[in-house]
Amino acid sequence: MIQDIEKFRKAVVTLKSSATFILDYGNDDTAMTETLFNKVRWVTGESSDGTAIETTTNPHSEITWTKVKEEMDKL
Repeated sequence: MIQDIEKFRKAVVTLKSSATFILDYGNDDTAMTETLFNKVRWVTGESSDGTAIETTTNPHSEITWTKVKEEMDKL
């Protein structure tokens, strides 16, 4: 659900405001789950041509599914 995706975004910002990510969630009926969290493409920089450098390996130790879920549940 879009509401879940927005809660996810807010949770990530709360945990680390400088974290940047790309999340392809497909459609409006997608619930934010640990499976979807594991598919987040984290932006780690920018190439010389201005393209985002991405990784599916979460580079932020402070952002875990457990912590994100806790923050989402507060919203």
